[in-house]
Amino acid sequence: MAILSQFFRKPQSVWTRRALFQVHLWVGIGTGLYVLMISLSGSAIVFRREIARVLWKRPVVTRSGPLMSSEQLGAAAKNLYPRLTVVSITNDNPDRAAIIEMARSTNAGERRRERVFDPYTGKDLGPVAPDEPKFLSWLVSLHDDLLAEHTGRIINGIGAILLLALCVSGAVIWWQGSSKWARGLTIRWRAGWLRFNWDLHSAVGFWMFLLVLMWAVTGSYLAFPSEWTAAIDAIRPPVPNSSEQSLADAVTAWLARVHFGRAYGTTVKWVYTILGLAPAVLFITGGIMWWNRVLRKKWSLGDKSKL
Repeated sequence: MAILSQFFRKPQSVWTRRALFQVHLWVGIGTGLYVLMISLSGSAIVFRREIARVLWKRPVVTRSGPLMSSEQLGAAAKNLYPRLTVVSITNDNPDRAAIIEMARSTNAGERRRERVFDPYTGKDLGPVAPDEPKFLSWLVSLHDDLLAEHTGRIINGIGAILLLALCVSGAVIWWQGSSKWARGLTIRWRAGWLRFNWDLHSAVGFWMFLLVLMWAVTGSYLAFPSEWTAAIDAIRPPVPNSSEQSLADAVTAWLARVHFGRAYGTTVKWVYTILGLAPAVLFITGGIMWWNRVLRKKWSLGDKSKL
């Protein structure tokens, strides 16, 4: 109780906090460039499907008879995909394939699918925008598995765990005491640049804590899905021969969905794109603090010793 009281009033004097500060510092230094890369690449690929869609061109079709109506195209799509419901049909150019958007409601949320159809024969010609630009695919691979497939995915999982350690240690050392804690919530815009940098690191760390923590936890699932499923099944085993979705399936579907944010609409995607840069901001501001407090002083002492 005495230690908690001391931490509440003057946390800088508590040994545990000083130890966590060192953990936060050295984990941040060791993983900083990795976190920067993951942050930038993650924000860049949030709209990957929309970018591919803009660059994609509808296939050209041969006029081989009367143009099918929207009702006829919808019936053709329903015949091929009976479990899906037709949401919209784009058939505005007689020389181009029609686009049919379909949806299906599941326990994990609504799943949508877009296919292109020949507007004269009703033949399914494939998915919309099946190929991404090479640079975009490269960014996706960089973010998902560091261009190293399974090995890179494991390294990403370790990186997610280290990011989790940064979040937890950062939350502890953010607390400056009962009389000073409010300083960490805002940025003093008119302060000197070093103070501004410190305020920016502290405020971004506080307001983005839950979001960065979520990315760390969900990132570890995406790297180690089997281990997560086994752990959840150990807590609540699935019921044999039951049509009810298991807890593991529900949780892991949510983890994957919330990590990317694609299932929650355009507004959430923009939020993810912008706020996804928070880890990069934390790395840059943290690096400046380390340079100012440690490296610059060491270099200054080194220069004086030569005099």
